Amino acid sequence: MLSRLLSGDLPRSRVLTLVLIAIVAGLALAPFVFPGAKALNVAAKICVFIVLVASFDLLLGYTGIVSFAHTMFFGIGAYGVAIALTRLGPSWAAVGTGVAAALLVSLALSLVIGLFSLRVKAMFYAMITLAVASAFQTFASQLSEITGGEDGLSFKVPEMLTPGYTLAEQPFLGVSLDGKLISYYLLFVVTVALFLLMLRIVNSPFGRVLQAIRENDFRAEALGYRTVVYRTSSNVLSAGFATLAGALLALWLRYNGPDTSLSFEIMIDILLMVVIGGMGTMYGAVVGATLFVIAQNYLQDLMKLASDAAAGIPLLPDLLHPDRWLLWLGILFIVSVYRFPAGIVGKLRAKVRGLP
Repeated sequence: MLSRLLSGDLPRSRVLTLVLIAIVAGLALAPFVFPGAKALNVAAKICVFIVLVASFDLLLGYTGIVSFAHTMFFGIGAYGVAIALTRLGPSWAAVGTGVAAALLVSLALSLVIGLFSLRVKAMFYAMITLAVASAFQTFASQLSEITGGEDGLSFKVPEMLTPGYTLAEQPFLGVSLDGKLISYYLLFVVTVALFLLMLRIVNSPFGRVLQAIRENDFRAEALGYRTVVYRTSSNVLSAGFATLAGALLALWLRYNGPDTSLSFEIMIDILLMVVIGGMGTMYGAVVGATLFVIAQNYLQDLMKLASDAAAGIPLLPDLLHPDRWLLWLGILFIVSVYRFPAGIVGKLRAKVRGLP
């Protein structure tokens, strides 16, 4: 049953299995186990980035395509929901309209980019996608009447998703049964469903062809597969899932702006998560997104504790000062790449096979 649910792609490592169970259980029980607004927001961001990173890994890890336009599709999803809820009001019909419109725009753009750009060499394709993403970010910032410009859009969501909505007067296990809880579990359930769908795609015959193209596109072409068609299809699917991730983020935050979903920093974060977790492994998206988002949100707090504990020791408190958290995050990334060149998931699976 479990093998069928995971499309036959089991973790194949006892340690990885335990890590994944811990992550899924932590996310499923986050409102009850980790109280507080910050902890719930971190758990929600992990869910969003699991979908976003897995969708990018579908493109990079499974097809071998380097694209810098992924945040563009992420932003289209977020803006689609934000604009629809702003113009049509806080209703489920507006949410559906926004998601549908965003998907249509993303699928059309990704199809055009794929058909016109995937025939060129990888480096040129990466540069084309970077130019398109930069142009779109500028475009979104300047169309202030529609997108809110640099200030972005704040909007209302359907009543069921608002903090003021209550399912019951009495808390359950110390947690208020309100719209915020419903929003989180909606986010969690959709994340699980999208992740399982992507897992099914990469383990289907279509996914096997994508991996063959990644390994040797000339051989795949010689075997009769139209590599441009498969690459374009992968590009379109990846864009669609990224769009849905953006829609989830907008619904959770009830706000969207250029820095929230279109920033190039988000693209760098996605790349880091893919590398840390392991390219070409859907489970790498789960591990990489979880570790990175937790480090991004709690590393400063840990460094403050360490800096206070090291008071009186020369230089050490300054080195551990919370303002230097990006330095230590970079060091952690370098160490992780050195220790796990194939990513954490790749390393754990290699150990099972007896490889170094």
